[in-house]
Amino acid sequence: MRSLLAALFVCTAAGLSAAVQQPPAPTPQQPPAPAAPGTPGTPPDQQPPAPGTPAPAPQTTRVLAGDAGLIFFPVKPDRTGDFEKIMAKLKEALTTSKDATLREQAAGWKVFKAVEPGPNSSVLYVFVIDPAVKGGDYAFWKTLYDAFPAEVQQLYRLYSAATAGGQSLLNLQLVESFSTPKPPIPNR
Repeated sequence: MRSLLAALFVCTAAGLSAAVQQPPAPTPQQPPAPAAPGTPGTPPDQQPPAPGTPAPAPQTTRVLAGDAGLIFFPVKPDRTGDFEKIMAKLKEALTTSKDATLREQAAGWKVFKAVEPGPNSSVLYVFVIDPAVKGGDYAFWKTLYDAFPAEVQQLYRLYSAATAGGQSLLNLQLVESFSTPKPPIPNR
C-alpha cells in the first residue's frame, strides 16, 4: 500500500502542485455561501432559508467510477487539527449511518496524512478509497449535513479556513493484484 501511495504521489505531484498554486476556486464539495435576503438577481432557490429553518444540504457530488480512488486535500499546516476534527465527524457519520451504501463506503475509506510537505508547504491528506463503491458519492458535505445539521456550518467554517487549495481526484482501475495469488494449474 505504501509503495502504491508513493508511486501515485510522485506521478501526481507536478499536476497537483500546479493545481494548488492557482488561486483556490470553489470545489464541488463546498456548500454555497448563503446570499443576503432579497439580494437582487439571486434565484429563489439560492435565497437563505427563513429563520429557524435548516439550511439545505449542498447539491454536489464526488462520484468514483473506478475500482479505487484517491482524493488529495492540501491543508494549511496550522489547521491540521481542524481538518482532522472534520474527518473524525465524517467517520462518525459514516459508521453510524443507517444507509447501507454509506457504511459500505466507510469500509473501504481511509484518510492518510503525508509525512513529506505537500505543495506550497501544505500538509497533504489523501483519501484512499479501496475498494470504491462504484457510483457511490464521496462528497462528504451531504453526509455531514445529514448526520449533524446543527454543526455543519461550524464544520464548514473550519474546513474553509483549513484548506490550502483545491482537491484532486484520481479514479483508479485495477490492472493487476499481487496480493491474490492465482490457483496452481493442475498437472495432467
